[in-house]
Amino acid sequence: MNQTKTDKNLFQPGDLALLIDRKARRYMITLADGETYHCHLGRLEHDQLIGGSIGGWYRTDKSHVLLAVRPTLGDFVRQMPRGPQIIYPKDLGNIVNLADIFPGATVVEGGLGSGALTAALLRAVGSTGRVINYEIDETVLPKAKRNIERVIPDVSNLEIKIGNIYEGISERGVDRVVLDVPEPWHAIPGIADALTMGGILLSFVPTILQVQRLVLALQEDGRFQMVESLETLLRTWHVTERSVRPDHRMVAHSGFLTTAVRCEPRPSGRVRSEIGPETESQPEPPEDDLPQEPE
Repeated sequence: MNQTKTDKNLFQPGDLALLIDRKARRYMITLADGETYHCHLGRLEHDQLIGGSIGGWYRTDKSHVLLAVRPTLGDFVRQMPRGPQIIYPKDLGNIVNLADIFPGATVVEGGLGSGALTAALLRAVGSTGRVINYEIDETVLPKAKRNIERVIPDVSNLEIKIGNIYEGISERGVDRVVLDVPEPWHAIPGIADALTMGGILLSFVPTILQVQRLVLALQEDGRFQMVESLETLLRTWHVTERSVRPDHRMVAHSGFLTTAVRCEPRPSGRVRSEIGPETESQPEPPEDDLPQEPE
């Protein structure tokens, strides 16, 4: 028998289990031998789940039936103990995608918070990558570390530095910088020094005025191009045989994501061409004068 394959289908002591009732309410527990989960639906012995099927149905002593599955990272983030405001799962996925976090990358993160973003970054860089976190508030470390270790058992490739990322980054040749700090524009000079050419900066802020100050600082620095800002609004749908409609509730604004790529400063004055003599750079024509694509 393939024991490894069997174990993947069964709950083990220490596993996180997400319990879902008939009204789709969710409850997350950590399984331990001999323990009992208590809620308004009754008592559920952990031993019923341990060794039982992931994706199975389990009955409380009040005859309520609960579905038990492994929580995703997004499920864990919504349920985990929190200190500072968390970054929502819809933004975590976009951060990993838009910042192009890849296995083996070296990522500097500004701000630790409750550890949700750090856990997502560690998953994305894998065992061959590194995450270096700059956190100014030492009091958030214990809770954040516990949260991270519940979903990432091996955090040997995580380094947490107590320091102010606004004052600079000591690392060089960094692949990516991800910020969850209130005044990211103060960190721009140090980030530009730390990033490898073509490296990506991503910043998460909650208000558009913060976005404006950040974008203006990136433009003033001159070492960043391809600056883009966006937000994500998430709407789920209710689908039955007789009705298909948007759900009444949606996860709307949570924050803005701004990305920028570390490049050479834009040239001005005379530019040397690789295929001809030096030529005077010409100003770009106004946008209205550019040729239009046919409709």
